Amino acid sequence: MLRRTFLALTAAATFSSAAWSADVKPLNFGFISTESSTNLKSAWQPLLDDLSQALGVPVVPFFASDYAGIIEGMRFNKVQLAWFGNKSAMEAVDRAQGEVFASVIDGDGNPGYWSLLLVHQDSDLHTLEDVLKKGGQLSYGAGDPNSTSGSLVPGYFLWAANGIDPKKFFKSVRAANHEANLLSVINKQVDVAVNNTEMLERYHRSTGRDARDSVRVLWTSPLIPADPIVIRRDVPADLKNRIQQFLVNYGKGVNAQHEQQVLAKLTYQGFRESSNAQLIPIRQMELAKLKLAIEKDTTLSASDKQVRLAELDQRLAALNQTAAP
Repeated sequence: MLRRTFLALTAAATFSSAAWSADVKPLNFGFISTESSTNLKSAWQPLLDDLSQALGVPVVPFFASDYAGIIEGMRFNKVQLAWFGNKSAMEAVDRAQGEVFASVIDGDGNPGYWSLLLVHQDSDLHTLEDVLKKGGQLSYGAGDPNSTSGSLVPGYFLWAANGIDPKKFFKSVRAANHEANLLSVINKQVDVAVNNTEMLERYHRSTGRDARDSVRVLWTSPLIPADPIVIRRDVPADLKNRIQQFLVNYGKGVNAQHEQQVLAKLTYQGFRESSNAQLIPIRQMELAKLKLAIEKDTTLSASDKQVRLAELDQRLAALNQTAAP
């Protein structure tokens, strides 16, 4: 039945783009590796099935072992749209012909989420100050380098703010996805690790257990803008608009009960329209982090520092002007 639906709708569809022919190709939807591909596929597949039926185009999940794999997949047109974090979305926009066109709304209606620093409930680390005092004795679970909540946000607001390079500060550092880091803390395989509030919700969804019964939060970041959905710029405008409208109306139409159940499994309330402007605070944070690194770089001459800092100040000023209402 689904095959007949695809064939009937595909026959009526014509897309004018170099990357798309009248013979409609499947859309590959990429997923950053915040947890195992099995868990991600289980949570997202019902939504992809609904999107496939609405478009008359098969929408196929695409997984990679790290965030860079999804960015490169989009760059080489193996991925046409993807769920990213803000930092990885910025890379996709800059290097992979990506464009932010929607973002998620979490189950409580929040406009974003928070990065966390976790330890086990049994740990003798009770405050961030305890971690800062004992870093050389501790193992640290870092996030993917392209993760917003696992790398960029704690890198700036937590470690740079305290003059710390985690690779030099901790006894050992290993990078992993959010699910692996959470389980590593729960199973006492690392002393401290970064994570985020979304992963704690997903853990509860998949296991029925509250992660906070096993872990303690020592630090919470400022609000991070909600995860963006990114699409390649060469996807035809009509198709892009249909996908956007599907997402922003998901959970609100005649099939609302089914769709809300799908969203609940994702721990989302729904989706909203968005744009590349969502990434401005992330770009500001990245440039501010670069400034801190240059200011502390003892290998640069005073004149080189002055030139590089002036260039960064110009870029920050341009972003501030863009962000101004």
